[in-house]
Amino acid sequence: MPLSLAEFSELVGLIYQGPLESVPFKSALESIRRLLRANYVTLILRPPSSNRSGLMVNASGDRPVEREADYSNYYYAFDVFVGLPTDHVVTAEELLGRRWRDSEIYQQFLRPVDVLHALGADIHTDDGVECRFRVARSHAEVNFSATDKAICTALLPHLKRAVQIHSQLDLIESERKLLAGTVDRMLVGTIILDERGAILKTNDIAREMVRAGDGIREVTGAMQAVGAGENRELQRLIKQALGGNRADSPAIIEAMSITRPSGRGKLGVLIRSNPPGEWSEGQRRPSVAVFIRDPERRSEASVEMVRRLFDLTAAEASLAIALANGLTLEDAAGQLGIRKNTARAHLRSIFSKIGITRQTTLVRTLLSSVIWLG
Repeated sequence: MPLSLAEFSELVGLIYQGPLESVPFKSALESIRRLLRANYVTLILRPPSSNRSGLMVNASGDRPVEREADYSNYYYAFDVFVGLPTDHVVTAEELLGRRWRDSEIYQQFLRPVDVLHALGADIHTDDGVECRFRVARSHAEVNFSATDKAICTALLPHLKRAVQIHSQLDLIESERKLLAGTVDRMLVGTIILDERGAILKTNDIAREMVRAGDGIREVTGAMQAVGAGENRELQRLIKQALGGNRADSPAIIEAMSITRPSGRGKLGVLIRSNPPGEWSEGQRRPSVAVFIRDPERRSEASVEMVRRLFDLTAAEASLAIALANGLTLEDAAGQLGIRKNTARAHLRSIFSKIGITRQTTLVRTLLSSVIWLG
């Protein structure tokens, strides 16, 4: 039976909702499964190969998804229902005729899970994404009709666009995680504020600082400094950053230090506005970033990375890191369990290999290098 306009519109809506779901496209695939009386509907977002695992989403109702790993690890190599005409819906029997029922993929993989009829399309986006849309019916069902194919054909352009959106969102999220991870490894606390100054997001470092309440804290969803005078200055700078958030304005960057009641070193705070894009809309968007550095937290550089970057021995790299973390040569020797004369010999070797003559230059060289990003 053909779809009504309302039914088609609802299904298209589910497809475009797909990139935002925790399991992408699950709702749309399940709706298609019920509509086409299928036992499985599958979207293979990344086809498996000999050098990478596949990524697929299955809709099967209450039926358990069986042997998915078997397909990704083995049976994909025997799948004859592949290489379909791009953006064109076909059935397995149209494409392969009798060879479909004689194939190993049907006899060994599909038949045991009650799959006989298969319909599908291969999707290729302009940015190079390749995915496969597959619908499977049981032996008790008739093969897919012209109406079934027409429904899938009408949905296919929307599915293709939604897959492209999913790919772009995934790329953005991957970049975000990469950059956020780098900031975390540098032990910088990050607090993101919305357009009202309320906290939107914090990283683990900032959450630890806020929980400790030693200099900064959270009060009714807002960031505050513990000291009254410093809090007034912090709120002024945040308000100033928020006020300068216009699409045509450069970012506003301000800085201040915050005293800690514990008497430990002051927190360094940098406040940076995040002007909206030309077409930004909606509320609760990231408007201000607050970066917080605790001078007493020591970043952990990798001995192996320092060794490779500066062609040092493991012992020399360990000494260099200790010095970069603010220890004297004597304290560094004690921490590493070596004699002071041995530490001096390591330091002379480090100077020779890096081409420097002063300990302060060594510290500056290490602090400005990429070792803290690993």
